[in-house]
Amino acid sequence: MPKVKSHSGAGKRFRFTKNGKIKRAKNGASHILTKKETKRKRNLKKATYVSETQAKTVKKILPYS
Repeated sequence: MPKVKSHSGAGKRFRFTKNGKIKRAKNGASHILTKKETKRKRNLKKATYVSETQAKTVKKILPYS
């Protein structure tokens, strides 16, 4: 059986925890920051977890993680 290729873009965006959850960065923190509140920008720096429905898809495109 041949190897399955991992999605290279997804490999850069997602990290797996020991418990099997998938960490991701929040979007919207790269530009057009002047109109966003300081508290909102601060919270965009924090990582969050992928939802259970999306986790299935991420695990499929990153088979060896």
